[in-house]
Amino acid sequence: MKDGSNATGSAVSRLPAPVQARLVELKESLERALGDRLACLLVYGSAARGGYRDGHSDVDLMVVLEEASRESLDAIANALRLARYAARIEAMILTAAEIPQAADVFPLLYDDIRRCHVLLSGRDPFSALVIDGKNRRLRVEQELREAQIRLRRAVVDGMGSDDALRGAVLRKVKQIRGPLHALLGLRGIDGDDDLGTVLAGAGKLLGVDVAPLQRAHEAPGAAYEALAALLARAVDEVDRLEHGEASR
Repeated sequence: MKDGSNATGSAVSRLPAPVQARLVELKESLERALGDRLACLLVYGSAARGGYRDGHSDVDLMVVLEEASRESLDAIANALRLARYAARIEAMILTAAEIPQAADVFPLLYDDIRRCHVLLSGRDPFSALVIDGKNRRLRVEQELREAQIRLRRAVVDGMGSDDALRGAVLRKVKQIRGPLHALLGLRGIDGDDDLGTVLAGAGKLLGVDVAPLQRAHEAPGAAYEALAALLARAVDEVDRLEHGEASR
């Protein structure tokens, strides 16, 4: 398996042996079924970054086709289904032509893939993409505001339960890693994209104590307050970026 140009080491080679075997089996199956119609196959997300947790994480797979005809989709349906149920391999299917056309709506996803991926087959269609900073800012704001809204709903649905609050906080903290990392990038702050580094950087930038987020299991109430404050200030910050008024 070939590392993507921006991946450091092969995180895929550190996956559990059964998962690696399923990836190899899937790669060979898709290549046989599609031939030249398979433009690219790559792993991204936690499995490429090195954050994969056996039994908890999915393996994010990008399948890029030359054309998404019914014939091509039918040809790979069974292999993808088996991989999904055997090893939690979740595939996103795009066509080669769609990738540059969708850079305005998937800027953070594309940034994540360009930064860290493992190329399994074909040619990398992401490395040469140019992403408009305005589209990146809009997507950051959308994801942060959505996280705010869903967190509030989770609190209401939990009806005062600490267990429900704990679960909601832990899920949302993981989900905002990407937009927070992108926000740091928009502010010219470089750094690794692992969750701990991103939270520390965002907390410093936004003036929020993120330590309670590390203790969400023991004190979900305090963790919720920290997360709510972090989201509120992050939304304000990205909003100011639109008007060139980012805090210093």
